[in-house]
Amino acid sequence: MTEPAGAAAAAGTAPRDPVLLALMAAVFSGSLAMMAFVALVGPVARSAGLPPWQAGLAVTASGVMWMLAARPWGSASDRLGRRAVLLAGAAGFTLAYWALCLFIDALLRWQIPAMPAFLGLVLLRGLVGGAYAAIPAAGMALIADRVEPARRAQAMAQLGTGSGAGLVAGPALAALLVPHGLSVPLIATAALPLLACLALWWQVPRTPPRPSPVRRRLTLSDPRLRRPLSIGFAAMFSVAIAQVSIGFFAMDRLGLSPEAAAQAAGTALMLVGVALVLSQAVAARLQIAPEGMIRSGTLVAALGFGSVVLADRSWMLAASYFVAALGMGWVFPAFSAMAANAVAPDEQGAAAGAAGAAQGLGMVVGPVAGTLLYALAPALPYALASALLLTVALPLWLGAGRAPGRAAP
Repeated sequence: MTEPAGAAAAAGTAPRDPVLLALMAAVFSGSLAMMAFVALVGPVARSAGLPPWQAGLAVTASGVMWMLAARPWGSASDRLGRRAVLLAGAAGFTLAYWALCLFIDALLRWQIPAMPAFLGLVLLRGLVGGAYAAIPAAGMALIADRVEPARRAQAMAQLGTGSGAGLVAGPALAALLVPHGLSVPLIATAALPLLACLALWWQVPRTPPRPSPVRRRLTLSDPRLRRPLSIGFAAMFSVAIAQVSIGFFAMDRLGLSPEAAAQAAGTALMLVGVALVLSQAVAARLQIAPEGMIRSGTLVAALGFGSVVLADRSWMLAASYFVAALGMGWVFPAFSAMAANAVAPDEQGAAAGAAGAAQGLGMVVGPVAGTLLYALAPALPYALASALLLTVALPLWLGAGRAPGRAAP
């Protein structure tokens, strides 16, 4: 049974809305599990006899599959209902993550040949990313269904606090449990996706399937979505560049040993998660239009990324990343709200899927661009991130940034 529009909107803005809390639990468990894998993939690869590039490709596989699967999942939620797609994605993510954990445990216990080990990591990590893509795609569409346009950016920010908390908890939990064995943190986190699946099953309301819309298929080049998708791509592209460059920067520009550089990078990335949670918690309490959030957020993030080039101490590097993350915490929910506000109700899933695809593309292209630019000069990746964020936000500063009018229901 569907909810009345007014009740849905009111529920969506409630600070203790059980549906939003279930979605937050799902993105928290997903980001925690995937970040725990990222924190452990290097030692796991070394133990399995895999070179670093193969470990990197296993991580990238998740972004590739996220990019490819986000739009189909989002469109399916328009046809089949948000609940059905959320449950399918959460169940698929749970099973794929369990399979990945068991496979890694087998790698560490037995001498599996290098090629099967590499292919298994890539395949299973790709399945994890492809299944998880359903949760943000259908989840953001569900928020758009339940929340009026003026409050969507704030609701998206509340959802983002769950993801940010996972970014902090994943590496921290891995560091806490890894003394007991490399596979222990993964096995310990395997219960969380199942709990998130149960929370979604319990709290997300049933909605009847919708007939396929007669309108043309929503494409990435749709003029209504060009601006929010360009912002989403630039945001994730910049984040990916910062993630791939930080360890090298700490060694080359700060003169740290590999071990000290890893510690400095881990501290900075942990502060990134803290900053995301703080800034999105603030955004969830402020009545600011998405365009205003992007203007402010990109300016702060560009300042943070740009200041990295001046860092010559570990604390300065961490502070720069913290400032950049404060800005990004406003950009991510705002661009999602812009995409939702630009389309009609029966296109919300497709728009959320397109937003996920744009982020996935940035996640794939960013590391490649970052490493290539870093080879030319350590400051170039950060300069590009700063310039790109300012460029995509420039039309908003010039007064041409109002998104195309939302289609009539």
